Amino acid sequence: MPDSAPPPEFGEASHEPTEALEPSAADLSRTRTEEAVPHTAIIVPILARGVTLGVTTFFRSRRDEAFDEDDLRLAEELVARAAVCLDNARRYTRERAAALVLQRSLLPHGVPPQEAVEAASFYRPADELSGLGGDWFDVIPLSGARVALVVGEVLGHGIEAAATMGQLRTAVRTLADLDLSPEELLAHLDDLVIQVTQEGHEADPGGVSGPGAVGASCLYAVYDPVGLRCELASAGHLAPAVVTPDGTVAFPDLPPGPALGLGGLPFESVDLPLEEGSVLAFYTDGLIAAPGAGKEGLRRALTERELPLDQLCRRIVDELAPSRPYTDDAALLMVRTRRLAASHVAAWDLPADPAVVARARLMAARQLGTWGLEELAFTTELVVSELVTNAIRHAAGPIRLRLILERTLICEVFDASSTSPHLRHARTTDEGGRGLFLISQFTRRWGTRYTAEGKVIWAEQPLDPDDTPARTSGD
Repeated sequence: MPDSAPPPEFGEASHEPTEALEPSAADLSRTRTEEAVPHTAIIVPILARGVTLGVTTFFRSRRDEAFDEDDLRLAEELVARAAVCLDNARRYTRERAAALVLQRSLLPHGVPPQEAVEAASFYRPADELSGLGGDWFDVIPLSGARVALVVGEVLGHGIEAAATMGQLRTAVRTLADLDLSPEELLAHLDDLVIQVTQEGHEADPGGVSGPGAVGASCLYAVYDPVGLRCELASAGHLAPAVVTPDGTVAFPDLPPGPALGLGGLPFESVDLPLEEGSVLAFYTDGLIAAPGAGKEGLRRALTERELPLDQLCRRIVDELAPSRPYTDDAALLMVRTRRLAASHVAAWDLPADPAVVARARLMAARQLGTWGLEELAFTTELVVSELVTNAIRHAAGPIRLRLILERTLICEVFDASSTSPHLRHARTTDEGGRGLFLISQFTRRWGTRYTAEGKVIWAEQPLDPDDTPARTSGD
């Protein structure tokens, strides 16, 4: 091999003939009539952001002269441009994968176990390549066999809208655990959005950012399968469509309320009586924004009832938001209402008399025998005794005891007081104060919710007494 310059440093382009590539005179003569043989090479590393992504090799075979410096500069320019494209593609793939993980972690993976409704959902982001958007929906089991149905929308698209959506969804689930009424929950959510927005502006007064959660909309509904009623309130969101069992489609008159973060006007709730088997369609405005869609298009699509709920949900989205590019995210949550069988609910009105506690325990034990749950009699009598005694001592007016058999055994005591009990740890020398502590140990969870007439203290037990109770929750 002839003498040559020192080898290039790692990451530098180089060009030189090699023994394997240098053709002899006979070879050059033969290549003019036969297949061309490469005789010179340029090797250029593919560099992007200080990282070597690969190596590009250029060969010359059909021309006799070797590569020169101009050829080397041209090769370096070509490879540099290709490196930018490769790096952009690599970064996009990585960011899209992270974005998809974020989006999937923010939206529900399925309907949680409950008996109140049959649910199906479908979500189509405006940018299907990134899979990110600001619409969300949720199904949240509540106390008393009830279920919360949520749909909301954040302004904008992309990862910022998805992150804001995740914050709002988490806040709604946390507030739902407090058993607030729909208008109260939206009022708390509105206050939270205003507070977070103000804190963000104070922390970064000169920062340039999107609207965040300000202007987001949310619809929150609570369905009771015992009373067949749905109470719902809206923060700037569209009212759901209600399909009765005979196929009639209606849009209830729901006060829209202000969007989140604007403050000022109060939120109002509406109480809707529903028939068993009614279908409620909760949606975002992207579903009806396409030309020719609208509420009438949704009404027509909902009249096709021969399909299962999940297939109907997907078909409606495909029909009303089929075109590309999508102008807005589209989300649809559909639920079919169920009624808890009357044989699974037992209720008794009790006088505010301490002597009635023993009778309440007896009635509860008999009902458990009817349901074949004799193994739960001991803990249920303990719960009934404590809750009824507390209502007699600390509340006023009539008392109502109710047992509900669902996926769990639910014990509820209604009274006319708005005072909530608090769990405390009694000292060794205290004669009382251990009732709620025992309830928290023997039940899966317990809590308090308020009504227009007073409050309800409830406790849930697993039907299998061998199940380990989950972490308890108080009021």
